[in-house]
Amino acid sequence: MEIKVGIQHVNREIVVETSQSATSVEEAYTKAAASGGLLTLNDERGRKVLIQASVISYLDIGEESSRRVGFGG
Repeated sequence: MEIKVGIQHVNREIVVETSQSATSVEEAYTKAAASGGLLTLNDERGRKVLIQASVISYLDIGEESSRRVGFGG
């Protein structure tokens, strides 16, 4: 699933491909925003992306896909 994160005062957004569910991403953001902490996202390659919740302007949570179709899948 693709997640786009908009950061305040930054023109480009952060794009993360993750296997996390939309619900878990939403819950993680809610907890991070309430505590003023970090939003932690794990991408498909095993890397972690840490973003300060207070500077996030929006999250665009893409559609969960079960499998890819085509030559790249």
